[in-house]
Amino acid sequence: MDNGVNAWALVLAAGEGKRLRSLTTTPSGTVVPKQFCSLRDGPSLLHEALQRARAVSSAARTCVVVAEQHRQWWATQLRLLPPANIIVQPQNCGTANGILLPLLHIAARDADAHLVVLPSDHHIREESVLARSLRRAVEQLPWRSDEVVLMGIGPEGLDPEFGYIISGRGDARGLLEVEQFVEKPAPAQARELMQRGALWNAFIIVSTAPALLALFQQRTPQILADMREAVRHDLRSPTSAGATAELYRRLPQIDFSRDILPGQERHLRVLPVPPCGWSDLGTPEHVARALRQAPAGERSPAEPWSRGLLSLDLQYERWRASAG
Repeated sequence: MDNGVNAWALVLAAGEGKRLRSLTTTPSGTVVPKQFCSLRDGPSLLHEALQRARAVSSAARTCVVVAEQHRQWWATQLRLLPPANIIVQPQNCGTANGILLPLLHIAARDADAHLVVLPSDHHIREESVLARSLRRAVEQLPWRSDEVVLMGIGPEGLDPEFGYIISGRGDARGLLEVEQFVEKPAPAQARELMQRGALWNAFIIVSTAPALLALFQQRTPQILADMREAVRHDLRSPTSAGATAELYRRLPQIDFSRDILPGQERHLRVLPVPPCGWSDLGTPEHVARALRQAPAGERSPAEPWSRGLLSLDLQYERWRASAG
């Protein structure tokens, strides 16, 4: 990477992908989380996210949070990452805890880290468009030490399955105030939101570590304190993550978009990203749309270990045949 930007990248790869299980279940009944699948018989979505991170980060500063129960799938696909950059959750306790645990690991290595949080199970048709916006957001962090920047994607059509960000006034650097979040609106409301200029919430976050931790301090101070102590304990004993495992046995499920962000809009900004073919691939319909728009045979993997374990295009055809 020679673009002058060297933030940390945090790739979120511990999710279960429950909404897409109709496509990610093998004939034998094994459910493969979608981050380990490919869109069209190519690199896994996780591998694509790791490549996406290279727009802002080096391999040495790219971390991934994964789930212990998925080890059979991620152990091979993350073979080139330094072991210290793979943070393992004992179990899934929601997206907020899935961000907080690796965030504290990164902060222990770089207290003032600039970082980009990327989901591992999304598809981007035009990666260069998003890459330019990510670099632009990171470059603004020196002026935004107490603000968290969200990437808002310009909608390419009416879709009530996505979350929307209603934005307000812009500043001299092109970032907009965040007025409100709307999750999965009814079709009529989604149409109204688009007419008002609302953006799709891609769940891509650009922030300093202190600013992001401050959001947790406001909403879940005790969990933050407990998680910080567990991470400190386990980093002193790198061969064991016993304190983290013990903490996870009593952690509640906490959703970042639902439980952390709302009510903290004054600390948030949104950077509009031009339409780039973004999709969360959350439903069979989203997969079908991405397949229609993606050129056939794109992004052949260079290495067999980076290939998705299931191909969503083949799974979609089987699903459609069985449903029809």
